[in-house]
Amino acid sequence: MPKKTFEQAMKQLEQIVQELESGDLTLEKAIKKFEEGMQLSKFCARKLDETEKQVTLLMKDASGGVSAVAFEPENNEPED
Repeated sequence: MPKKTFEQAMKQLEQIVQELESGDLTLEKAIKKFEEGMQLSKFCARKLDETEKQVTLLMKDASGGVSAVAFEPENNEPED
């Protein structure tokens, strides 16, 4: 099974929000959808954080020149 992409997760999250806003779900189904939405939200936040850490920083050296330096993450947390 291929890994879920950020875009797929966002699309699922949008669908869940629409379903919850419709008011057509039973309380039990709404709670399950809410829990699923929270998991997707955490997944998206984690993906955004990972992407931010991959951004290249521009650093100025002592002579005033600018060079690109890869952003080093502060810690490496395993994916769920």
